[in-house]
Amino acid sequence: MDPHRTYANVDARLLEDLRKAGHRRIALQVPAGLLPMAPSLALQIAEATGATIVTPTRACFGGCDPPSPEETLGAEAIVTLGHAPILNMTEPVPEYYVEMRTETGDVERLAEIVVARGLPRKLGLVASVQHLDLLSPLIAALAKKGVTGLVGVGGKRLAYPGQALGCNYTTATTLEKDVEGFLFLGTGRFHPIGLSLSVAVPIWSLDPLQASLEGPYDRQKMINQRLLLIESAMDAKRWGVLVSTFPGQMRRALAQRLVDKAFEHGKEAFLLTFDRLDGRDLVGRKMDAYVITACPRIAIDDASLYDRPMLTAPEFLSAIGDRPLTPYLFDTYV
Repeated sequence: MDPHRTYANVDARLLEDLRKAGHRRIALQVPAGLLPMAPSLALQIAEATGATIVTPTRACFGGCDPPSPEETLGAEAIVTLGHAPILNMTEPVPEYYVEMRTETGDVERLAEIVVARGLPRKLGLVASVQHLDLLSPLIAALAKKGVTGLVGVGGKRLAYPGQALGCNYTTATTLEKDVEGFLFLGTGRFHPIGLSLSVAVPIWSLDPLQASLEGPYDRQKMINQRLLLIESAMDAKRWGVLVSTFPGQMRRALAQRLVDKAFEHGKEAFLLTFDRLDGRDLVGRKMDAYVITACPRIAIDDASLYDRPMLTAPEFLSAIGDRPLTPYLFDTYV
């Protein structure tokens, strides 16, 4: 069995491995987009193993936020749908990752779309975990049309070459000097936004399911919005430094360094812990601004949910005068 217990999809191997392990209580963690699968999969696992199945109801955003023992009623193992393991994260109980891989997508047609839109002839390719299996065939299809596709190897947090995580785009940053742009394979704008903030070359997004291409994204517009927010927090005297209790997002050492930096620059700073952050939890705390040490996307994607500026760690350092405003630095979680 794979040392990280990963599976491309729900199949007989997963059920057999769970049966052999003899777990008596198994938690099933399901992201919002796959919730319709949960009841039938819970029945499959229960029938195959005889185990009691517990399904935590809170949203699951990645392998970085496994459910707590309290949420799983003390489950002996966790089955996580739709995500890959975070390789440098310690897991308190065995976790089985079902990545929901799909090969859906006519690579010849997708390559034609890329060429017809006049994208650069040297592209880096990045994908969400569900579409990683399309990288190699699409690179081959692009090569036939004179387009070179490259895939980078990221840091120790990433399970696969070419993989995108919302907090880590090192599979792209390692290639930035060797390409003229990046093509993301997947759906939605979540990863293209992260890519755009991480690298200085153009980003396009190719949806393999709909055969649609978006981009290039306006990187400078995104950065200008962040710079305005940083500037709005430059006069902040009292900072809340937010620390996540999720195993894959907790950066206590970083949080303490930021507190120390704040005091060095004549500011006040206080450590605040959370599990699932809600803007209402911050109301009335008499803080002038906040800095997030968990997933940087909390500050970037959810900025409108907070009544005070919410910055990432590098943005905070710029706000207090510890580093320059430019070049903009994405807070890569390593």
